[in-house]
Amino acid sequence: MKQLFTLLSLGVFACNQPTNKETAEGDWIKGTDTEQIKTIEKHFRGFDNTMVETGYRYQELYWAGLDQNWEYADYQIAKIKLAIETGLERRPKRAPSSQHFLNYVLPDMKKSVESKDTANFNKSFLTLTTNCNSCHAMEKVPFFNVQIPSERNSSIKK
Repeated sequence: MKQLFTLLSLGVFACNQPTNKETAEGDWIKGTDTEQIKTIEKHFRGFDNTMVETGYRYQELYWAGLDQNWEYADYQIAKIKLAIETGLERRPKRAPSSQHFLNYVLPDMKKSVESKDTANFNKSFLTLTTNCNSCHAMEKVPFFNVQIPSERNSSIKK
């Protein structure tokens, strides 16, 4: 009898819980929950936004290394890794091309930054650049030819 009472009490408790499932619409995101999610996904897009961020951080990494601003360089490596991993959540079909880059190239770049040796950094950065282009070739976009930056756009200097 005590078990039955406990079971009924739990059932009544569960039924009395508020559902609070409101549908919210923003100023420009309209429609059902599913339609809103589709709109948000469309605005996040695929891997192209990931590459825009990665390209920016690639340049910042380069200038940080030349300035021997090792903390800033390490920060850029972490953000490149995060951008690519997040992009892979949106486009998992890109994962096979990125694995060597994430598992070997970025860790090697991180080691060169940790060594605080500019010559080592330059060597690793050249390897990083070569691997960017290899990945682009694997993804059938070899016309995305990454080059070591020649003009500084960064406003961050040590």
